[in-house]
Amino acid sequence: MDREIWITGVGMVSSAGVGVAAHLEALKSGAAPRVDNDSFTPYRVHPVVAVPFEQQIPKKADQRQMEAWQKLGVFAAGMALDAAGLKGDAERLGRLEMIVAAGGGERDYAVDGQILTQAPLSEHPAEMLNERLMSDIRPTMFLAQLSNLLAGNISIVHGVTGGSRTFMGEEQAGVDALRIAEARIRAGQADAFLVGGSYNAERPDVLLIYAMADYLWTHGYAPVMEREARGGGFILGSGSAFLVVEAADVARARGATPLARLDAVASDMPARKPGSVAASLDGMWERIAADFNPSRGVVFSGATGAAGVTAEEQAVLARRAGDATVHVTGDLLGHLVEPQFPAGVALAAAALSEGLYDDAVVTGVGHRRGEGSARLSRVG
Repeated sequence: MDREIWITGVGMVSSAGVGVAAHLEALKSGAAPRVDNDSFTPYRVHPVVAVPFEQQIPKKADQRQMEAWQKLGVFAAGMALDAAGLKGDAERLGRLEMIVAAGGGERDYAVDGQILTQAPLSEHPAEMLNERLMSDIRPTMFLAQLSNLLAGNISIVHGVTGGSRTFMGEEQAGVDALRIAEARIRAGQADAFLVGGSYNAERPDVLLIYAMADYLWTHGYAPVMEREARGGGFILGSGSAFLVVEAADVARARGATPLARLDAVASDMPARKPGSVAASLDGMWERIAADFNPSRGVVFSGATGAAGVTAEEQAVLARRAGDATVHVTGDLLGHLVEPQFPAGVALAAAALSEGLYDDAVVTGVGHRRGEGSARLSRVG
């Protein structure tokens, strides 16, 4: 089978605002991005705006048991369901499948600190660590929360009870979440998916991890594509993006209005060496966007700013995109890691829905591994 696929709902929250309208306005206005330069010096983050969580998570008890990344995701997922006209439809939500891209969750800093303090003083550090893991860590066997807690909370709060999968793997998790949803709908194996992810960048632990690998931008703010000359690097952002992706025949039958048509999603993961990213992006462009129309087209690049790979992506876009408008989502939102690719697709769908463009390509290049591309077009 080769079914037509629509994006019928989008939910977004980030440093640029709450909801699709706020993000489109930020995109069109060209206003300076919201950046926190002081809280984590010498590193920067794009902090999420104040979010009215009660609008999508009405129970205070539900809010209290979620950390920030979960609340952001549950909120954005609820917005996407609202936009698609599925909120509260128990029958359809019971069949709606979900694929979430998420990292390892947030750490318990108090327990981390106690373990690091006690380990050098203990005569038997391995036994001490095992004892602390058994008694202090909840609800996992490692020092962070389970990745599938986000999907679980979406199910509890919004009643999405079809099949559920959670992908880990940084940027590529977001690419493959959408790719697999698209492929299963196209093949007739499913009718509709809720797809997306969330990320909380305002955490010392994630900044430490990327700083140790020398991936973070440490200079004054600069747009993503201008960082190569000073060694590259990304500025993490807090936020979430979710999409409702449906077979067009199913959406039509229930009277849903499409935001955009999802024409294709491609992913690749070659061994990284000089030129491999450019070759990968060129190959995907040939497969899914050879007939891209630059005169009414837009590209949403998920470039991270990481040295080398970002320059290769920039060169490909210069060759392929022609005079199409190119937006770098990292300039608007910061780098969202797992939801970076879904966020780019969400922005593209919203822009097509508004009639700003007829044709869109979304790219994603992982800072360390993995590439992806999506092709969207305007409906009607």
